[in-house]
Amino acid sequence: MFNAGDIVEFVSCDDDPRAIGKTGKVIDEVPPGPLTDYRWTVGSISIWIAPVLVRSDEIRKVG
Repeated sequence: MFNAGDIVEFVSCDDDPRAIGKTGKVIDEVPPGPLTDYRWTVGSISIWIAPVLVRSDEIRKVG
């Protein structure tokens, strides 16, 4: 389970493969639901990469 503000590393990313290996910050305040197809919103990845939607198995907490 992730919380807003958690720093995560991308293990994979179907939404934008350029994010793989980078870190970002979870934006969602509540667990994702049907609107996002149960995917987390992660931002602050890079100035070149917009926030992405990822499944729980595509990210892992850092630290």
